[in-house]
Amino acid sequence: MIERIVIIDKVDPLTFYGVNNSNMHLIRNLYPKLRIAARGSVIKVIGEEGETAEFEKKMKELEAHAAEYNKLSEDSILDIVHGEPPRDMKRDDVIIYGVNGKPIVGRTPNQQKLVEQINKYDLTFALGPAGTGKTYVAIAMAVRMLKNREIRKIILSRPAVEAGEKLGFLPGDMKDKIDPYLQPLYDALEDMIPAVKLKEYMDSKVIQIAPLAFMRGRTLNDAVIILDEAQNTTTHQIKMFLTRLGMNGKMIITGDITQIDLPRSMTSGLVQALRVLRDVQGIGRVEFGKKDIIRHQLVQRIVEAYEAYDAETNEQPAP
Repeated sequence: MIERIVIIDKVDPLTFYGVNNSNMHLIRNLYPKLRIAARGSVIKVIGEEGETAEFEKKMKELEAHAAEYNKLSEDSILDIVHGEPPRDMKRDDVIIYGVNGKPIVGRTPNQQKLVEQINKYDLTFALGPAGTGKTYVAIAMAVRMLKNREIRKIILSRPAVEAGEKLGFLPGDMKDKIDPYLQPLYDALEDMIPAVKLKEYMDSKVIQIAPLAFMRGRTLNDAVIILDEAQNTTTHQIKMFLTRLGMNGKMIITGDITQIDLPRSMTSGLVQALRVLRDVQGIGRVEFGKKDIIRHQLVQRIVEAYEAYDAETNEQPAP
């Protein structure tokens, strides 16, 4: 009889063991000749050498499956232990599997085009109204590249531009004042990465979320850098941001040029960048429209109503 130690460190233990250890109960039933004890990320198994070696091999296969799909079902356990292809094999159109195994896909032709452009180019602009999923798809692509070890970190940034509120009147220190601007980025990440793993990534700076002002002076290698709400950058800010791109890096810039919150006397950095870089090769560009809006159906009607109002009054788009 020998004892083996199996370390499960690529996936949240709750995902691997199941609610109320349901997955571990099944695994114990599938290996009745072995004595199995699981605590945290460590599984101890005692038995004959050949059986414990097979057990370790299957546990690593189950761990890899759980890391890929963010879930581990009883059907998958049975399939993998019995040497059969799991029933929830990866579909070609899936970017990644989010929390609880939810498949995240390009849901519109332009979202699918954005996936292709990000794969093809190191710098991609994603332009269009709120609700088209441009930021969500960009973050999903970044998470996929991180999981596939194509990059070492993800940097997410937004300009902290006031849209009717004043930062100085918000409570707390600078982080507390900035966090509300960055919350949509947190929300997307929480959809895609289990909470324990996300906290680990954030604590170790593998995933960093920071206001645009914190990007000055950095050169970002082996990273995906996403700038959200870029229409609210100044011309100096976006130039500074664009020059942060390092070796083996990808940069994705999202924005909606009809929703600029800068003072009217200031030129949007995104508008200027699109003009300056229009003839530069190696840059991707995807323009989303009203038909790409995938939020509540009222959102598309609201966008259309404001466009009609702007056309009638010949005024600047409402902020």
